Amino acid sequence: MTEIEITADLVRSLLQEQHPDLAGLAVREVAGGWGNQMWRLGDELVVRMQRMDPTPELQLNERRWLPVLAPRLPLPVPTPVRFGEPSERFPKHWTVMTWVPGEPLDHGSISRGAHAADTLAAFLRALHVEAPADAPIAKDRGAHPRDCTDGFENFLRSVAPDDIATDVRAVWDDAVAADAWEGPPVWVHGDLHPANVVVSDGTLAGIVDFGDMFAGDPALDLAAAWVLLPAGTASRFFDMYAQADEAAIRRARGLAAMKSLFLMLMGQNGDRGLPGGKPHWGPAGRAALERVLKGV
Repeated sequence: MTEIEITADLVRSLLQEQHPDLAGLAVREVAGGWGNQMWRLGDELVVRMQRMDPTPELQLNERRWLPVLAPRLPLPVPTPVRFGEPSERFPKHWTVMTWVPGEPLDHGSISRGAHAADTLAAFLRALHVEAPADAPIAKDRGAHPRDCTDGFENFLRSVAPDDIATDVRAVWDDAVAADAWEGPPVWVHGDLHPANVVVSDGTLAGIVDFGDMFAGDPALDLAAAWVLLPAGTASRFFDMYAQADEAAIRRARGLAAMKSLFLMLMGQNGDRGLPGGKPHWGPAGRAALERVLKGV
């Protein structure tokens, strides 16, 4: 996929063509992003530009479903306000959305762990309700850990230090052995990691990037108890969430181990200067993996 160079001038010209009433607002690039690039638009909006994502499906999912989900969620989430359609100037989709204020967790920290655990539990309780029949279904994530073994093995080989590899594999094997989700498919965010949540005043303040949302097993989101929250708060999270049985917690812990290894791999790629690598994700992934190994 060829990356299209997206500049402030391009964003302004697209707005002038399709939403001229917004074209006078200040445009500022938001650092980061891979599948999509973000540009602040004034103080309250952001333009989400499809970049490396090969299809518009993720943006179209957000357009379709975030307006349905947002009103019942207890944290701010980006909500589409205008649609940008492919054109000669930019042959991909773009969307004007509300800006969720705060600092991404991969550049910030949570100091109020109990508050953050309660906040995340309340958010996921509100999100994890039965999804309609036409909700998107995950193609490559959200499966039972037993169906993700190749990815786990790849990550483990690539980054797990020898001193903990056996312990990490034991967590994974336990998740693979856990019973499958037997409830109805529920709404799942699908990609809760430190760059996709924002923090303010030492606690969670918003959730972003719903392109991977799907209907299925909530365990993938429950992995956030270890991936996002500080050490020692996972048990409080599960107590407050109050909807996860033992099998769900076992699946979630294994998926958290895999997500932690993924963050470490992205950090390793960043250290090596590879495309898409994020050097600062390495330490975050290692810290998350240590939390996973300590259990609930």
